[in-house]
Amino acid sequence: MEYIVFAGAMLLFLLIIMGKGYLDQKKSEKKFIQNLYKKYGVLPERSYRVDELDAHISMYYKNHKEDGQLDDITWNDLNLDEIYQKMNYSHSAAGDEYLYYRLRTPIKEAHELEEYEKQIQYFMANDKERVSLQVQFAKLGRMTKYSLYEYLAYLDALGERKSYKYYLAVLLVFIGIISMFFSVQVGICVLLIVLCRNMIGYYKEQKEIEPYITSFRYIFRLLEAAEKIGKLPIEEIAEEREQLLHCYKKLESYKRNSFILMSGTRGGAGITSSNILEAILDYFRMMFYLDLIKFNQMLAEVRKHIDEIDEMATLIGKLETAVVIGEYRAGMKNGYCVPEFISKKEDIGLQIEQMYHPLLQEPVKNDVAVNKGVLITGSNASGKSTFLRAVAINAVLAQTIHTCMADSYKGSIFQIYSSMSLKDDLESGDSYYMVEVKSIRRILQQVEMAVQNDEKVLCFVDEVLRGTNTVERIAASTQILKAFAKDNTICFAATHDLELTKLLENDYENYHFEEEIVEDDIFFPYRLQKGPAVSRNAIALLKVLGYRQNLVADAENMAQNFLKTGKWNKEAATAVSGI
Repeated sequence: MEYIVFAGAMLLFLLIIMGKGYLDQKKSEKKFIQNLYKKYGVLPERSYRVDELDAHISMYYKNHKEDGQLDDITWNDLNLDEIYQKMNYSHSAAGDEYLYYRLRTPIKEAHELEEYEKQIQYFMANDKERVSLQVQFAKLGRMTKYSLYEYLAYLDALGERKSYKYYLAVLLVFIGIISMFFSVQVGICVLLIVLCRNMIGYYKEQKEIEPYITSFRYIFRLLEAAEKIGKLPIEEIAEEREQLLHCYKKLESYKRNSFILMSGTRGGAGITSSNILEAILDYFRMMFYLDLIKFNQMLAEVRKHIDEIDEMATLIGKLETAVVIGEYRAGMKNGYCVPEFISKKEDIGLQIEQMYHPLLQEPVKNDVAVNKGVLITGSNASGKSTFLRAVAINAVLAQTIHTCMADSYKGSIFQIYSSMSLKDDLESGDSYYMVEVKSIRRILQQVEMAVQNDEKVLCFVDEVLRGTNTVERIAASTQILKAFAKDNTICFAATHDLELTKLLENDYENYHFEEEIVEDDIFFPYRLQKGPAVSRNAIALLKVLGYRQNLVADAENMAQNFLKTGKWNKEAATAVSGI
């Protein structure tokens, strides 16, 4: 009787734990759904590991390379890692990776973006349907460290795995059990030896497959998400739903009995009722090699259906990115617009009204309307580089997420390149000048290829050839910028060399930024103005920052004398000590 009471008490205890776990899960899910409505458009609070974007989130992009994608120099010049983090409202790894791919892959046909726009606007206008999808994205979730594509790339390292040795191990267990009917002592000894042998062998094999179980678990969740999304009554994604269900059916055998392998205890979760039951199941796995056998079956299915797994990740990632773009727009406090593209292939141009940089909290907005190259001059810290980046980023966002930080945007479909934030390459031993020359050469090569392919290029160069002396810099810069002044190319270039404004006045439109100095202080309005710069502020900044008056005065006299005579006066170069 006591045993029955004890067993009943244990069963009741397990039921209470299971019930509490279920209620906690429902409570957590309810709160999550409430936040999806309440915090729509609120800036994401997610933090990223140092190498997370380049090493893992970028893996979908690296496995789907195509012509015309943003290269690493352009991506880094425009701080697109930071922009990605500001806009990433994804809840799944598929969403993380597809959004990164989308930002690096400007679309070449305007109609593709127009079709995608329909989904973006639908999810912005229909909260219930958006949230129903976001719940499924959240259930899919992320992997702990690596990308699914990293695991898939290393499947070949496992080689051909056969299960016959596991079946033999199971047979030995049954032999040990059967032998107990003939001799209990002998049977127990045989069984203990077999179990010890199996456990040792199990841990050796299990250690080999453990890293892949994480990816198999994710594929399992991918299948569940594909099934659930495929059954959602959302007509606007009917084509995606059909494709997801098609992939799901192809992998149904993968999912069958997968609970044998998908242990909750392997996920590192807290202690819940399911984990207690899983711990019991683990002993059966060790004795009968259940998960090793199932792993081999699932591995064979994964190898057969790599394309379907990739298609599911793509479809789900693309859907989540449509939701993310809508939420990013909702968080744009300074406004946004949907871009318009120039339809005639022979025309080229870029017109942006009230444009701003998306990383600035209180940006100064500027207009630009050009159909040929733009040369921007101006004093230090006046806003030249930020303006270049703002134009480039908006061009990228127009062709990737169909969203611009402006009141209006109209432009051609471009290939986009930049050469702006360069550094010495210590690994290769290249100086700054060599890095700069190579960076610009790659753009020149792309311009030539674009001419042959009837494509258009939009490029950005900040301080052309700043790594060399004045005479050679001006001569070489003139010829390089003339090479960019082609019918298929619009080049935005910033420079301190006012000589270029004269040398290139027939090829480039001149714009500038300027400063205002009031009562020994300097202000920057950051307003783009027509024509070349007419002021300099490098020496004035020395004064504002507290340099000695005689040093500043002597420097100013030298500069004025040079501007008048075209020669440097060695006698005027009086040595001044201190700051």
